[in-house]
Amino acid sequence: MSDDPIHRSRRSRSRRAIASYFSRVARALRRGEPVPADEDQTVTVDPAAESEFEIEIDRDGDTVSLELEMEWEADEDDVVTETNASKATFELYEDSAEEWRWRLRHRNGNIIADGGEGYTEKGNATGGIESVKTNAPGAPVVDESRDEAVADDDGSKATFELFADTAEEWRWRLRHDNGNIIADSGQGYSSKQKAKQGLRSVKRNVPGAAVEEVEG
Repeated sequence: MSDDPIHRSRRSRSRRAIASYFSRVARALRRGEPVPADEDQTVTVDPAAESEFEIEIDRDGDTVSLELEMEWEADEDDVVTETNASKATFELYEDSAEEWRWRLRHRNGNIIADGGEGYTEKGNATGGIESVKTNAPGAPVVDESRDEAVADDDGSKATFELFADTAEEWRWRLRHDNGNIIADSGQGYSSKQKAKQGLRSVKRNVPGAAVEEVEG
């Protein structure tokens, strides 16, 4: 094994945040999909159908380490770097009122999220995009019709609120801990299930989504 890894990341994270990451890895493994190795999904690894799996626990003084390792015979395309695993793109644009806005467009052409407000400065709109990228993937979901939350926590400072509007259509909004709404569904859905599907698509696609400036 080479002394120089293809990719390495290290950061302090809560137990729930680590569990959330393992859940994403497990989901990709079950589906036979490439596993994103970093937060921006720019590095992916595609394990073999069967791999050697090793668990190692070590103690060094006051420090305990738990290491999980998979090993398999490599194919040429098992590891992809500098890729974009997202199926969506943030479109940054200036509207007719000369305010800066963003929308998240899926590759199928549908707009799956927007900022919901205009900004006087482009930099503020870009900051809004970065806030959504940081907070959406691990944000818990609160179903306001039942007053219940779906647990998730990946260091997020925001919460998805799922609700029915006055026209009895289902929508979601992403509310930061400071009370600001930093993203919304931009449209109503005919059922709660469809709104949830749209919300999950946003969670999956925002981390690695590219940002492009477009005409309003």
